Amino acid sequence: MNNIRSYRHFAAISGLVFALSACTDGPAEKTGEKIDDASTDIENSIEDTCEGVKDTLNAEDKDC
Repeated sequence: MNNIRSYRHFAAISGLVFALSACTDGPAEKTGEKIDDASTDIENSIEDTCEGVKDTLNAEDKDC
């Protein structure tokens, strides 16, 4: 019974250490954020263009 408790404590502490170590803002994290921002900008641009085309064509459904 005591061994099971030790294993549980070890697993909980290991999980906590792993979770905290994943919170660093390294170069890969910053690059990922830049990629996310660029993809969001591209998505918004495509949607704006689509809505403009639908508006020009007087489409009933303006959503893209």
